[in-house]
Amino acid sequence: MKRIQNRISESKFSLPVTIVYGAAVWFAAGLTGEQWWVQFACFVASVGLMMELNNSNALIRIYSRMVSCSFIVLSSSVAFMFSSVHQALAAMCMLVSYLFLFRTYQDRASVGRTYYAYLFVGLAGIAYPETLCLVPVFWLLSIFFLHSMSWRNFFASIYGLLTPYWFAAVWFIYQEDFTLPLNHFSRIAAVSMPPDYSTLTPGHIAAFLFTLIICLTGIVHYLRTSYNDKIRTRMLYQFFITMSLLSAALIIVLPQHYDLLLRMMIINTSPLIAHFIALTRTRVTNIAFCVITLLALILTGYNLWTSSSIF
Repeated sequence: MKRIQNRISESKFSLPVTIVYGAAVWFAAGLTGEQWWVQFACFVASVGLMMELNNSNALIRIYSRMVSCSFIVLSSSVAFMFSSVHQALAAMCMLVSYLFLFRTYQDRASVGRTYYAYLFVGLAGIAYPETLCLVPVFWLLSIFFLHSMSWRNFFASIYGLLTPYWFAAVWFIYQEDFTLPLNHFSRIAAVSMPPDYSTLTPGHIAAFLFTLIICLTGIVHYLRTSYNDKIRTRMLYQFFITMSLLSAALIIVLPQHYDLLLRMMIINTSPLIAHFIALTRTRVTNIAFCVITLLALILTGYNLWTSSSIF
């Protein structure tokens, strides 16, 4: 029996309607008035990258565009993050990195793809240096889940990370000004202990809790039904689960990097909740889908009300 969640998740119209919804939220938040065109372009590119991530890796074993739809809805619910250029660029680069990284699965000789994956991590680091803290995590995930780490791929990742900084170094040498790179890398070591939550508004807290709840919902569902997927798909979802939980933990420990970490959490949670919505068919999960949708709309409306330049 197809319930409303299944009809929506399998419909060809779901993605176009959700895209229109996402664009409407951006305009309502003040896209034209605030001139957030670069940020909006990053959002549009990220949606396209999520579509490619789903298509190239067959994340859901039936026809469904829920991965992209979930990403749009979750990204649209955090209007207070629309103004940030650096985090938007960093998150987009991390998505490109995912595409290359997943193509290295069980290929210990994938030097080129590894290089490009970490090249975009390096570009993300240029935009937002704290992103580089995730590099050791990527190395570990490549060992345990992607099974692609080798000495050649390891050195390719180092070269990829350093490439953007080599080009930047030429400019700094030409300018004879080294204060910017010093300040850039000093930000990575800046840790506030104990964590300072004073900058987090009720909207920030609500967005985090909502994303965490649907993340845990997707994780529990996936762990119970993962045997239905191919081994490669299971490993990719283990990657998403690890990154989601790590991002959530880092938000609690390092709230000063909330914006980037919540973006990473949204990227990794979208496939998890999409899997739940597309591949469950019970009355309870149908009610859960309706509740999740309603909460997402309420959260979006609240954050638009509190952060939009129009309202």
